[in-house]
Amino acid sequence: MSEALTLIAQISDLHIKANGRLSYKKVDTQAALLRVIETLNHLLPRPDMVVITGDLVDFGNAEEYQTLRTALRRLQLPYMLMAGNHDDRQQLRAAFPDHHYLQRGETLNWQARVKGVQLLALDSSVPHQPWGYVDQAQLEWLEEQLAREPQLPTLVMLHHPPLICGIGHMDKQPLRNPEALAAIIRQHPQVERVLSGHLHRSVQARFAGTLACVAPGVSHQVAFDLSENGPANFVLEPPGFLLHRWHPQQGMTTHLCAIGDYPGPWPFYDANGLID
Repeated sequence: MSEALTLIAQISDLHIKANGRLSYKKVDTQAALLRVIETLNHLLPRPDMVVITGDLVDFGNAEEYQTLRTALRRLQLPYMLMAGNHDDRQQLRAAFPDHHYLQRGETLNWQARVKGVQLLALDSSVPHQPWGYVDQAQLEWLEEQLAREPQLPTLVMLHHPPLICGIGHMDKQPLRNPEALAAIIRQHPQVERVLSGHLHRSVQARFAGTLACVAPGVSHQVAFDLSENGPANFVLEPPGFLLHRWHPQQGMTTHLCAIGDYPGPWPFYDANGLID
């Protein structure tokens, strides 16, 4: 792979349970994680980093995090972790003591540089609440990080998306202060994407002069229902992940990738040209 090219894979909302338990008594989330790991391990060119944007486990207990860590040993790529509303910061830290970026400060904010791209993770989780919030200290940290290298292409990441998606029960648990985040992002055009999870669907929207991208769930998807008072349901639609591709001459592109085995690939052309 060209040294100029940077590939960041984003997976989200694993909801791992321990002891073989099924999420909502239906979803084998551990099997779902192993499927995406298998997919990522076979990607070519290989991603430079995998970022997991929160809801790593289902109830935030030690057994679930140990189950997660055991499964992630199969991943043949470097990875970094973020917290979501289903996570417990202290249990997460205890399960991953070698992930030193998780061990600093009360909230799990971190910065990393992956080849030509900067990653800035904000911890939008609020203990015991489904909605998200980024406090003033975090916003000041973000401003400081962005001001240091204004020419460096940057992905800002947080579990709760700063947008309204139209799925009513999910819009009741949003990021509660998106305007404060937007005020900072708008001043820094090097922010190529704002990346999130939480919605268990692939969603995009303009935000503060850039593009907000929400990754689908690895475990299950929220049922697509834009009616005003739609029920809080989930479906076992094909899961997926996002792959963010940066090239200094071509910019940032984001691909939605399916997880699973599907028929193909087959050629479009044979010796006679386009196959008819």
